[in-house]
Amino acid sequence: MKFIRKQVDKIKPNFEKGGKLYFLHSFFDAVETFLFVPNKVTQKGAHIRDAVDMKRTMIIVVMAMIPAFLFGVYNTGYQHALATGAALDFWSMIGYGLIKILPIFIVVYVVGLGIEIVFAQIRKHEVNEGFFVSGFLIPLIMPVDVPLWMVAVATAFAVIFGKEVFGGSGMNILNPALTARAFLFFAYPAFMSGDKVWIGGMLKGEGIIDGFSGATPMAQAAEGSTQFVNGAGNALSNWDMFLGIMPGSIGETSTLAILLGAVLLIATGVGSLRIMISVLAGGALMGIILNLFAINPYMELPWWNHFIIGGFAFGMVFMATDPVTASQTAKGKIIYGVLIGMLAILFRVLNPAFPEGMMLAILLMNVFAPLIDYYVVQGNINKRMKRFKHAKA
Repeated sequence: MKFIRKQVDKIKPNFEKGGKLYFLHSFFDAVETFLFVPNKVTQKGAHIRDAVDMKRTMIIVVMAMIPAFLFGVYNTGYQHALATGAALDFWSMIGYGLIKILPIFIVVYVVGLGIEIVFAQIRKHEVNEGFFVSGFLIPLIMPVDVPLWMVAVATAFAVIFGKEVFGGSGMNILNPALTARAFLFFAYPAFMSGDKVWIGGMLKGEGIIDGFSGATPMAQAAEGSTQFVNGAGNALSNWDMFLGIMPGSIGETSTLAILLGAVLLIATGVGSLRIMISVLAGGALMGIILNLFAINPYMELPWWNHFIIGGFAFGMVFMATDPVTASQTAKGKIIYGVLIGMLAILFRVLNPAFPEGMMLAILLMNVFAPLIDYYVVQGNINKRMKRFKHAKA
């Protein structure tokens, strides 16, 4: 690392003000701060000194998503082998999964970071670390066979209109990753809600065995089924769905892998346990209500089943807890989380046009999060004013 540090210091003057490559200053700064901890410290004013900076916080979130990513790689290969009738060889499945998934990651980071660097250069700001998390989230909530050009367009839309127009990292009101997913869902619905995009290779239809279906459990539930099967027609047990051995978005299928990430986020204090529990409670409450007044098979689906199919668990752990777009007050987090959980299940069951309600529920509550916090704070102010007047009287 000392050698790399010396080489970086050697070329650094070219990218500083007055240097011939100053127009690439933001790009150089992004690379340098990715390799090394920034050497800038506060010189005046009252500040809390802590070893945890933004970069370390973002890295922890990325680390928490590693189990979901790894299982997504395996499941992509497994579903493809199941669809083609190939031998279920572990390393072959891993290799196929990496070949399908890594290009999506590359496209997202190249497009997203490229736009961020351009905006940072125009504003003469440093490149924020926020996109390292968004860039990891976007591929994990995508179908494996989504065309790469669509990924590029969605990423550009999310970064520009979901983030930069509001002022960049920390200023956005919508979760950038979910903004990319929503853009694709409404702009190209056939590629986001069809049965084939969830299995690698099914868009081309090459070598797919006769009768194979790529329908996810969410799609099967929307069609009125309460007994879920995989593409080959074999029954999916609750354990299978908890592990994630089923079609779905790359990182959303395995509830077990997602919960492992949740443990890391909670243990490090990066993720809000209050929001996670509130989302879970809201989803359970709405699921139970629908069970009590069930008039169709989807409403009869056991309330806890909603947590192991679709993107509920992933949204609860990694999306709803986004510190920028979520509520900030303690009571506000509870209200925010409960409403997300309730709306997600409500959208799923009662609106067949939106089989995955978690995305819309979180985006909707992102918009209302500031309003929730405003009324929570205003309520506390009113209570204190009443106590003050009572004590004065």
